[in-house]
Amino acid sequence: MSNQLLRALAFDGQVRVFVVNAKELVQEAQTRHDTWHTATAVLGRTLIATSLLAADLKGDDHIAVDIRGSGPVGAVMAEGDAHGNIRGCVANPHVALDLNADGNLDVRGAIGLPGTLTVKKFISVLEPYAGQVDLVSGELGEDFTYYLAVSEQIPSSVGLSVLINPDESVAAAGGFMIQVMPGATDETLNELEEHLGQLELFSTLLNEEHTLEELLGYLVGSENYKVLATEEIRFSCSCNKERLLAGLQTLGKDEIQTMIDEDDGAEVICHFCSEVYHFSRQDLESLLVDEGDSHGL
Repeated sequence: MSNQLLRALAFDGQVRVFVVNAKELVQEAQTRHDTWHTATAVLGRTLIATSLLAADLKGDDHIAVDIRGSGPVGAVMAEGDAHGNIRGCVANPHVALDLNADGNLDVRGAIGLPGTLTVKKFISVLEPYAGQVDLVSGELGEDFTYYLAVSEQIPSSVGLSVLINPDESVAAAGGFMIQVMPGATDETLNELEEHLGQLELFSTLLNEEHTLEELLGYLVGSENYKVLATEEIRFSCSCNKERLLAGLQTLGKDEIQTMIDEDDGAEVICHFCSEVYHFSRQDLESLLVDEGDSHGL
C-alpha cells in the first residue's frame, strides 16, 4: 500500500478527499539525503503535502513548494507533477532536535517562525503563478490548510504525519486533504467536523497499516464516500547528465577553464536527489566551443 494516493468524493459530492500513504517515498528521500529524524519529518511532511496538492494536475502540469523559515533546517523545497513523481530536499539534512512538549518530533522548531510558504503552479494553458502565505504554525499541516484558504479560497483540512524509527528509518508516512465544495450544507460540515474530532492520531492509523480506504472511512464515515481512483506516487527526479552539463555552461568560460586546469573535470550533485554526476575534461572542453567556431551551415 505504500506510495499510493486515493481520490474520493464524500457526502454526495459535497466534499473531496485525498488520502496518501507515502512511507516508501519518504524513506527514499531520507536515504538519498541522509536526513536525521527531525529533518526527515520536515521533508517528509513537505513531500506528502506536495503529493496531495499535485493530485489534481493533468498532462505536463507541475507544482513547486518552497518553505523558508528561520530555524536550523533552512529552506525546504519539493516538486510534484501530474504523474505522481515527487522530489524534494532540505538545506540542512542533519537536524535532530529534542522532542517537543507533546513528545513529538519538533517540526515547528526545525522550520522556525517567522517564515513563508510559497506554492508555484505551472499549468499548461495558463501563465505560471505563485501563492505565498506566512507560516502560521510551522507544523505544516496547518500551514498548507491556511495556504489553501487564503491563496486558493478553498476551505480545507490538511493532515501530515511522519513517524521515525530509532534507527532513523521511516516507520510510517502519509496524510490527507479534505476540501469542502461550494454548496456544502451545514449538516455535512457538522458531521465532517465530528468525524475529524474523533479521529485518532493519523500517524497511529498509518502505523497500524490500515488500507487507504479504511483511512478514508475514519475521515468521513464508512458509508459516506465514493472512491474515484487510486494512483501510484514515487520519489523521482528529472535530473540527467545532459541537463546538468547545460547548467554548467551558464558559469562562464573562465570558471569552466579553471575547473579544467585545477580539477581536470567536475563533479555535480543534484540538490533534489543527491545523484552525483561526473564530467570529464572533454565534457567541459565541449562547453568552450563557440557556435561561431563550427563550420558549415
